[in-house]
Amino acid sequence: MRYELYYWPMIQGRGEYVRLALEEAAASYRDVAREEGIAAMTAMLEADSATPPFAPPFLKAGRLVIGQTANILLFLGARHGLAPKAEPGQFWVHQLQLTITDFVVEIHDTHHPLGPTLYYEDQRAPAKKRTAEFWSERVPKFLGYFEQLLGRSGGAYVTGRRLTYVDLSLFQIIAGLRYAFPNRMAAFERNIPGLVALHDRVAARPNIAAYLASPRRIPFNEDGIFRHYKALDD
Repeated sequence: MRYELYYWPMIQGRGEYVRLALEEAAASYRDVAREEGIAAMTAMLEADSATPPFAPPFLKAGRLVIGQTANILLFLGARHGLAPKAEPGQFWVHQLQLTITDFVVEIHDTHHPLGPTLYYEDQRAPAKKRTAEFWSERVPKFLGYFEQLLGRSGGAYVTGRRLTYVDLSLFQIIAGLRYAFPNRMAAFERNIPGLVALHDRVAARPNIAAYLASPRRIPFNEDGIFRHYKALDD
């Protein structure tokens, strides 16, 4: 089956977690909006459907259209060996992905705490305050949790010896925080040596390494979730 991924063509964003899973699985897929333009994605969003997606990313698999990043990964994980085979394990990694989803929202809100419809320039002071709280309280809580899980896993990955889509997503979190907050992240990484090693382990996997070196990997930029503003990284 050849999948069709629908997401914004100019950013990594929430679609990148799906791209990483597809690339690791060596799955055949089209990144539709990058190939055909945003109009192709808009047409799918506006199509008459009994189960329309609310927003990208969404994945078309045959006649099935699946929205929400964690939901897409739940689907792909079971079909491509990126999740445990038993149902309890599948729900466990889904739970972890939902926790990552919560963290992604908090990362976004460091630079847009008053809402995404306002420019960063219109919320500089609240962003500075939100970022300070994010690094003092939220980053240690979220990354500390995953560091602890990794330490208890008994293997190279969060759930043990086999990689899951959660490991791919944590790779993206570490890479994104390094881009958005290079100074803060450099100081914090001493607290999460396991996650840093996990990032490097995932980056070295053959399919992921090939993807990262290819034009399919959109560079981090100032339109995505991870944005670098020097004033927030001091």
